Amino acid sequence: MYCISGLPSVAINIARANKTPLHNHHPKLVQVQAMRAVVQRVTSASVEVDGSIVSEIGPGLLVLVGIHEADSESDSDYICRKVLNMRLFPNENTGKGWDLNVMQKNYGVLLVSQFTLYGIMKGNKPDFHVAMPPQKAKPFYESVVDKFRKSYNPDAIKDGVFGAMMKVNLVNDGPVTVQLDSSQTSKNTNGTVEES
Repeated sequence: MYCISGLPSVAINIARANKTPLHNHHPKLVQVQAMRAVVQRVTSASVEVDGSIVSEIGPGLLVLVGIHEADSESDSDYICRKVLNMRLFPNENTGKGWDLNVMQKNYGVLLVSQFTLYGIMKGNKPDFHVAMPPQKAKPFYESVVDKFRKSYNPDAIKDGVFGAMMKVNLVNDGPVTVQLDSSQTSKNTNGTVEES
């Protein structure tokens, strides 16, 4: 579980993810089959565990990462590439509002593992059975962090503590919050690559 200060409620629209029924008893619910990231442009963000700050960034991106049980390396490739190339920052030189990515600004990225992005409500209680089990998710998440570090400045990539009770504090800049699902292109088989 996570206590996230300043984070608006994230509405997860499961019905638009794909057309596969989740349960026969609930034909309107469908199963999400994608790696999910909620990306927030921030002026600052930090992660606190047991009363101590374990990671923090100044301006940049806070990225909540949800890992689906069926995710593969192609999903993490897609999420990493898209997050680092998203044009979420203004260009002060040209006056364009949505012009530069986090790397061009030389800003930080704070990654936080967030299995609750796959919460499916059963009555009033969330169910997380489509999230990757912790024993598999931990090494997969660590490989995602490593992928970000290899794709950008390693010192600019921070992360939380997998599986810990974290307090995530942030100042959302804008506010700007974008949900990204890997299923858009990562699972295609025709070999095409989406341009940034």
